[in-house]
Amino acid sequence: MNYLEAVPAVRRIDTDRDDLFAIDVVGHVTAADAENLFGLLEAAYALHPKIDVLVRLIDHEGVDWADVSDETLEQGTAHAVEHVGRCAALGEPNWVPSAQSLLPASSPVEIRHFEAEDEASAWEWLGARPLAPR
Repeated sequence: MNYLEAVPAVRRIDTDRDDLFAIDVVGHVTAADAENLFGLLEAAYALHPKIDVLVRLIDHEGVDWADVSDETLEQGTAHAVEHVGRCAALGEPNWVPSAQSLLPASSPVEIRHFEAEDEASAWEWLGARPLAPR
C-alpha cells in the first residue's frame, strides 16, 4: 500500500475551544496514521499544557497497533497522563476499557464512552461544540 495515496484515517475537527483536540477516526487506521496522530497530539501539548480530547469513530475497521513502535506507544501513554484531562470516546467500538488498562491506576485522565446517537452529550461534557466546516 502506498501511504502517500491513502486518505488519512485521522481528521481534525475544528471546535470552539483552542484546548480541545477533536478528531474523526475513519475506517482502518494504519501505523502511519497512528504515528501521525501521536505527532498531532504532541503539537497540541506544545500549545496547551492541558487539553481535552474527543475521538469520534466512523465506520471503524481496526488499528494496526502491532506496526506502531513500542517507544511511540509508551511515550504516547506517558504524555497523555501528563497532558489530557478529559477524553470523550464517541461511537463504536467502545475502546475505553482498553485505554484505561494502559493507564496507571492513579491516572488523572477521565475517559467516557458515548454512543454515536449521544454525540451532543459528549460535546456538552467537554464544554465545547464543533465548528461548521468552512
